[in-house]
Amino acid sequence: MKQHLYILTGASRGMGLAMAKQLLQPGHTLLCISRHSQPELNELVDTIEDATLAQWSLDLVDGAAAAAQLSRWLSLFLGDEFDSATLINNAAALPRISALANADAKDISTVLRVGLEAPMHLTAAFLHATENWAGAKKVLNISSGNGRRAMASQSIYSAVKAGMDHYTRCLALEEAARSNGAKVCSLAPGIIDTDMQTHIRATNPADFPSHAVFVEYKNNGDLLTPEAGAARVLTYLQRADFGANPVADVRD
Repeated sequence: MKQHLYILTGASRGMGLAMAKQLLQPGHTLLCISRHSQPELNELVDTIEDATLAQWSLDLVDGAAAAAQLSRWLSLFLGDEFDSATLINNAAALPRISALANADAKDISTVLRVGLEAPMHLTAAFLHATENWAGAKKVLNISSGNGRRAMASQSIYSAVKAGMDHYTRCLALEEAARSNGAKVCSLAPGIIDTDMQTHIRATNPADFPSHAVFVEYKNNGDLLTPEAGAARVLTYLQRADFGANPVADVRD
């Protein structure tokens, strides 16, 4: 049986939890990095033969510490035991939705650190540790349409996702020049019914000019369930042309 390694951040709820459940398959080793472990995953892995699960409870505000721990953990493997290794940067922090002039300073720092700085730290650690591994390597960054279009009162979150898109473009060029470089993609997953959507709908419309649009998504049934969104993202991850477009949309 082929063996595959997956590292997933933000796996304790929403689409991250749904991805974790779907990745727990025979022959898969899954490392989940979240602020809180998820007992449901521990129960699930016990029912799946030849599946391995590790959960780390870490706050990705300190992305450098998480990356150092990941480097140490990956050094325990020779690499030849895995046919592939994949890092999925899914974790994000949600700021209070408001004009930047009214933003909280701590919010700005937290959202940038969790959503952009930590993925860059983890990606650097992952690629360095697996540099000489013979198997296929992938980095999947979960992006958002918010990073590709301007929207009032979304400057912090949108800046994170736009930064994620552009660092992925640069990374794709670097990895293409390497022997057995990683395939990388910053992927918008579509509109998923997650905590972010709930957070947006609960915002005072006076603070968010596009509030009605997001309420309509819910009322019209336009939102995917986390499980359906996860399935679409993981199907895209397995596409033969994954990484051909370093910034993509799951609906492409």
